Amino acid sequence: MLALVIDDSRAIRMILGRILANLGFEVREAGNGKEALDVLAAAETVPRVALVDWNMPEMNGLEFVGAVREDPKYRSMALMMVTTESEQSQIVRALAAGAHEYVIKPFTPDAIEEKLALLGVLTNGAAQ
Repeated sequence: MLALVIDDSRAIRMILGRILANLGFEVREAGNGKEALDVLAAAETVPRVALVDWNMPEMNGLEFVGAVREDPKYRSMALMMVTTESEQSQIVRALAAGAHEYVIKPFTPDAIEEKLALLGVLTNGAAQ
């Protein structure tokens, strides 16, 4: 199963990518929302889930969520914000824009796994 990690930090992409790979996902990466849209356009299948940072150059995570939600082709993709934005108003904005879950950095592998399970993309700790 395919997952997309979108973050301008290479280190965070690597950490999230490793967590997802250990859960059985095939991982694609992008450094910002615009790059992520290009990855989606080139992909043969729609990723099951995208983990999205908020603060990125060119196109931020909230703009990416909005763009993805406007395209019916990506309706099945679960969106999880993984960001330092911790204010309640920011969380509400992200969920209103179409994100399904929200994780505040710093995070643990268990926190990511729990949110993926809540999204229904894991069964028994593995990608489904």
